[in-house]
Amino acid sequence: MEERITSRKNPLLQQVRKLLASRSARQKEGLFVADGTKLLEEAVRFFPGLQTVILADGTEVCALPEHVRLVRVPQDVMASISPMETPQGALFVCKIPPRTEFAAKPGMLVLDGIQDPGNVGTIIRTADALDVPLVLLEGCADPYNWKTVRASMGAVFRTPVVMSDWASVQSGCKAANIPLGVTALSNRAVDIRSAHVHEMALVIGSEGRGVRSEILESADRELIIPMNPHCESLNAAIAAAIVMWQIRMGQ
Repeated sequence: MEERITSRKNPLLQQVRKLLASRSARQKEGLFVADGTKLLEEAVRFFPGLQTVILADGTEVCALPEHVRLVRVPQDVMASISPMETPQGALFVCKIPPRTEFAAKPGMLVLDGIQDPGNVGTIIRTADALDVPLVLLEGCADPYNWKTVRASMGAVFRTPVVMSDWASVQSGCKAANIPLGVTALSNRAVDIRSAHVHEMALVIGSEGRGVRSEILESADRELIIPMNPHCESLNAAIAAAIVMWQIRMGQ
């Protein structure tokens, strides 16, 4: 049954604002918010944790599951809660899925300290498309930040997001006899095309700082993506896409 809310101070709308703004609020409540009609379609198709849909007047969407709460709001109220300058007319609240336990796998990509939600979301999207196992270490952007979800183009609804800490990844790979590779700009780094990256767990760090020294020092192999000598680095999401393609090519 469709509800109608007209007050901007309604508790549901206040909750949405808080979830959009705060990672700690998302973690505390076990909920996150996404926006857009296309992403809503992906959530309806693939994600059982969809709970509440808020639509602006005049916005039509696909049929929703019976258990989903549907709320209508005026256009100005939607504009007051939407994170977008030009709202698409749909916001929806989802339950954060249970944590997926880390399991070491060859051909796995590990993200270290990548803090930009757009980059993390794009990497999640690419990993989903190429079927490459992905792990987010501590210090990475929240995969349930609305910007991450949007950049993932619904991949967070289709595949579990694995988060872990470096100690668990390191010990898990050691126990499974999976060598650790890191992307690095160093004299020791070898061309990624000559390495068997599909047999490794490969770590990518942020553009500014790279892979942290703790990980770099424990790596079995340092790798570099060949590029024009006058270029210092690549965008993290682009570098990750190249690495994942190379993983797939070796399989």
